[in-house]
Amino acid sequence: MSDLERVIQDMAKGAKKAARTLVSLSANAKNDVLLHMAASIDAKRAFIQSENQKDLLAGKEKGLSPAMLDRLELSDAVIDSMMNGLREVTALGDPVGEIENMVKRPNGLMVGRMRIPLGVIGMIYESRPNVTVDAAALCLKAGNAIMLRGGSEAIHSNMALASVLQEALSSQGVDSDAIQVIPVTDREAVNIMLAQEEYLDLIIPRGGEGLIRFVAETSRIPVLKHYKGVCHIYVDSDADLEKATPIILNSKVQRPGVCNALEGVLIHKDIASEYLPKLAAALIHEGVTILGCSESCRIDDTITPAMESDWGSEFLDLKICVKIVDNMDAAFTYIDEYGSQHTENIITENYSKAQRFIAEVDASAVMVNASTRFNDGGELGLGAEIGISTTKLHAYGPMGLKELTTQKFIVYGQGQVRT
Repeated sequence: MSDLERVIQDMAKGAKKAARTLVSLSANAKNDVLLHMAASIDAKRAFIQSENQKDLLAGKEKGLSPAMLDRLELSDAVIDSMMNGLREVTALGDPVGEIENMVKRPNGLMVGRMRIPLGVIGMIYESRPNVTVDAAALCLKAGNAIMLRGGSEAIHSNMALASVLQEALSSQGVDSDAIQVIPVTDREAVNIMLAQEEYLDLIIPRGGEGLIRFVAETSRIPVLKHYKGVCHIYVDSDADLEKATPIILNSKVQRPGVCNALEGVLIHKDIASEYLPKLAAALIHEGVTILGCSESCRIDDTITPAMESDWGSEFLDLKICVKIVDNMDAAFTYIDEYGSQHTENIITENYSKAQRFIAEVDASAVMVNASTRFNDGGELGLGAEIGISTTKLHAYGPMGLKELTTQKFIVYGQGQVRT
């Protein structure tokens, strides 16, 4: 076993040991730790920012883009946001210990299900060091230990934040191994981490599609997958077109680089000639490049013909695909082929069509007459999220506190034996 393997295995063992102690922490005790973490980050602000400067200087020397450097910087506003995030998590209900569906069996046994932590979460992520605090807070509140492996460009920032969080844990009598950051930038550390199936219960990768596919293909541990967000809006023949354009613009333009941004619009053929020129003008006014099918290009000459590779692409930019479809069934076929099970939306005033769309479209969030940007833990009432799952085991959609737990059966008897 190499020295690096030994280091990471020891960290994983420590995390598993710490996870066992977290199960007995009350909601109040966890909230006290989170509030102490917020105060500690404020008190150690200068230290955190000095370490962050090392990453920023190294990033500039490596030629990181201004956007990447912006995501890397721990400004006062970002630190304030992390502190507020910790405080907000304390306000969320604690799912651990909840008992659901308690029923009495014919033999007198009382059978129910108790919500419990998953155990140890491994998280692999890129760029933004504030994820270190956000993920640690959610996992701690749900009773999980966490091992974090951030990007090499943020190593000093992540280690500084980890040291502050660990000091806060220790000061409150909680095992500091409950929150750990892998202290090396060697890429082999990821491979070693993904082999710790004896100690880790779930891996959550956050980053580009390449990272997530690598993790899913390499890991011996279950992986929460979110490859990409190819989100669509279908504008039905019964749509209120006054609603449609603001919804589409918000979905595409507000933050084009996020996973719940709109990437494709499907328009029913019966309204295409009337509606598409108006929509195209509105999108172009916002700087959006429109790629379309042959029919959409015929209707509006500001639309550029789409290449086959454009359909189903996650542009993460001011670019969008438009396709004219014959009916809802054609929209279903397109979504099945090109969607990523993230967010799908219908704009219609027809209740029956809306209900059919909800029932038949397979995505982590299916919406009627609303922006795709609402597929977000905070917007959907979870308070916060650690990621969005686009596969169905064990969660589908944004993962908040409840999704960071599982359930075990509990049984109360009075001496019953099985016959």
